[in-house]
Amino acid sequence: MALNVMVRSAAPIPLDVAFEVQPGELLALVGHSGSGKTTLLRSIAGLWRPQTGRIAVNGAAWLDTAAGIDLPTHRRRVGIVFQNYALFPHMSAVQNVMAAMDAPDRRAAEQTLDLVNLHGLADRKPAQLSGGQQQRVAVARALARKPHALLLDEPFSAVDRATREKLYSEIIDLRRHLAMPVVLVTHDMNEAQLLADRMVVLENGRVVREGTTADVMADPEALRAMGIREVAAMLPAVIVEHGDDGLTRLNGPTGPLFLPEIDGAPGTRLRVRIMAHEVILARARPEGLSAQNIISGTITRIMPGTGPGVMVHIDVAGHEILARITRRATEQMALTRGDTVHAILKSMSVARDHVARTPEPAGKVS
Repeated sequence: MALNVMVRSAAPIPLDVAFEVQPGELLALVGHSGSGKTTLLRSIAGLWRPQTGRIAVNGAAWLDTAAGIDLPTHRRRVGIVFQNYALFPHMSAVQNVMAAMDAPDRRAAEQTLDLVNLHGLADRKPAQLSGGQQQRVAVARALARKPHALLLDEPFSAVDRATREKLYSEIIDLRRHLAMPVVLVTHDMNEAQLLADRMVVLENGRVVREGTTADVMADPEALRAMGIREVAAMLPAVIVEHGDDGLTRLNGPTGPLFLPEIDGAPGTRLRVRIMAHEVILARARPEGLSAQNIISGTITRIMPGTGPGVMVHIDVAGHEILARITRRATEQMALTRGDTVHAILKSMSVARDHVARTPEPAGKVS
């Protein structure tokens, strides 16, 4: 049940975008404000009509301007989670969910609330729920439509950082039950990297880059569109043990990795987001440092920027770490492709919300 999108328009902002999202896949639309992310989401939902376009799910057209097809929102099998949740304030959580059903069924609505970890809160109204709980109700309501596509419009922007961390984990868990295409609009690159399988980077209404997260983060044009300080790599790891000193020991591709305490039992598989500007490189393995993490790898690419910076790509047992260092340091160290280097990373430089569980395969509920 793939989602195919092709949209072209001259106003309100110029748009010329095409992409595809596979069943069970989460695709992130990223870019600066005004790049066209939300306008695209609105066009998929039927809330805005482009001058030219075709939007189809599993081959069935929701919009085809050439054929004169433009289904209204209520006839598109789409679930939407808005930035402000848009819950009915006079209705309880379960009533909000039932309102989205073709045939309202309280038991089925309660089961959907259970799916988003709101067991026992069905009769509370939005004002009696926290921001994170309201967000979960909004997700449950979107799922209650039995959607063929799920659209998330900046769904975590209205909650605090600690709540966002919990919601990231819950979305990752929820994805095991989703067999439909999911499109996430976000300006938060951490969010995109932790949650998305693939990314589309937009700038001025056009696609700068489309591909897997790793491919996009290695593309210089995409990096310029997203902001160079957002550049990071994802490294897989597994929880080994929690230490008495507040650090969790992980096993990464080249050995142990120590980070501030992470929720999860030993054996939990994670993805760790490592910011390029937090990585220091050394030719020889250093000793006597306060930094707890030294990761060895081989340089695969050195990409100079327009300023004094250079992006060094390092292969780590088949995975990649990025290091943003100065051109001067690159020349002083005489770094070149094929060299072995040691990436140094402070434990405290990895924020808690830069660590998330690895998504499980999707497909239990459509």
